Amino acid sequence: MLSYLIRRLLLIIPTLLVILTINFFIVQIAPGGPVDQAITMLEMGPQSSSGLLPGSEIQNVSDHNPLYRGARGLDPQIIAEIEKQYGFDKPIWQRYYETVKNFICFDFGNSFFKSESVVGLIIKSLPVSISLGLWSTLLIYFISIPLGIRKAVKDGSKFDFWSSIIIIIGYAIPSFLLAVLLIVLFAGGSYWDIFPLRGLVSANFDQLDIWSKIKDYFWHICLPTIAMVISGFASLTMLTKNSFLDEIRKQYVVTAKAKGLSNKQVLYRHVFRNATLLIVSGFPAAFIGVLFTGALLIEIIFSLNGLGLLGYEAIIQRDYPVIFGSLYIFTLIGLITKLITDLTYMLIDPRIDFEAR
Repeated sequence: MLSYLIRRLLLIIPTLLVILTINFFIVQIAPGGPVDQAITMLEMGPQSSSGLLPGSEIQNVSDHNPLYRGARGLDPQIIAEIEKQYGFDKPIWQRYYETVKNFICFDFGNSFFKSESVVGLIIKSLPVSISLGLWSTLLIYFISIPLGIRKAVKDGSKFDFWSSIIIIIGYAIPSFLLAVLLIVLFAGGSYWDIFPLRGLVSANFDQLDIWSKIKDYFWHICLPTIAMVISGFASLTMLTKNSFLDEIRKQYVVTAKAKGLSNKQVLYRHVFRNATLLIVSGFPAAFIGVLFTGALLIEIIFSLNGLGLLGYEAIIQRDYPVIFGSLYIFTLIGLITKLITDLTYMLIDPRIDFEAR
């Protein structure tokens, strides 16, 4: 197992490099880059240039002349200064080399438009995304697996029928629509004012004691988590049911029952191990999906500044350091999660030996 773990860790390096390379050149050739946006800010007026980096001479270009230059176009010198500010005075191959060199040292640079380091922005956003992703994924698995097993055992019964209807309804409701409904009902929208409307913690969080901090945290995270769990557990429940049904109908189950084992013993000693392999294989995609993509609209609705919202805003603004930094972190977490999943295979079923491959 140790040699397999080392090979997988070493494989992360070229994988990160390939993903970073593909996305670097795709983003670089896309129209509407940071230089174009900076020029647009200047042409629209001096107040719109607040998004540029502080301390730049370009931000005060309108003070040189009572007639704002945007009215008659920017001269080439100003455009050259903007390109130098964002590093676009260098050829693309040199920018790529510097990006790779900095990312090896986890130096992601500073945001073009938020005047803050990319690492600082990611660190600020991580608690929100980890909270939403971790609790949502855990609840989805803790609900879906027992429910799926129960549906497989009771296949064709009234319980299976009515639970399938509830699952279909939950699957059909988008998470963002459910989030709006929860706000209207329980966050002071039109009915009850039970839960907070925004934020991960209260404004006086630092002044609370430990127990009050725990209650305040779960008080804030409750509605966003419910919105993500309700729409996320349906597919995993049906996957669990179908996986267990396939195993229950196999010959070794009949043989185990013929030897005198009870249904519970057959289910948890033999069927469970084989059936959960398919469920475990989907964990990385489920976790990454909930952590970064599924939480995007939830973060917007509940005013939560997580990684999903950070990456979305960076793409809209063409904030390249934030785009590449968040992508780098996303990919790294995904690869590590996949590695943990493969190791979990061997814990569930010792017959699986990745090291022999």
